[in-house]
Amino acid sequence: MTRASRRRGEAAHRHADTLRFVLFEARPAGLLFPQLTRASGLSPSQVRSGLAALRDIVAENGWPPLIWTRADGYQLGAERAALEAYERAVLTEKLTEFRRFITGTVAPHAAAHPGDKWVRHIVAQLNSIESTLDLVVSA
Repeated sequence: MTRASRRRGEAAHRHADTLRFVLFEARPAGLLFPQLTRASGLSPSQVRSGLAALRDIVAENGWPPLIWTRADGYQLGAERAALEAYERAVLTEKLTEFRRFITGTVAPHAAAHPGDKWVRHIVAQLNSIESTLDLVVSA
């Protein structure tokens, strides 16, 4: 069973509903993963599956976003400053991930095969993504 199908299954939706209820009850505070597991009565695997499904459900319905911070854990409907901090943290993480992929995999590939059409294309696209993320994170 693929992860996407677990997120769309009935069980994942039940777990998402349980987590949404628990997180709404905890508002404005958040819950760390162990707290969320205990408060929901779900197993850690069910909580992970439910969180993935909840993110999809939130997006589909236009509900307040689900975020995670090291200090507060999972929160629904955080205030603007918390949302921006979360978005910056995720984008910084992705920027680091892209840079490591470029320098550790794509650059050596490009050096070994400089005339390869695929590698030229992927270098151009990844450099564009890196530039865009760098601009957003620096703003």
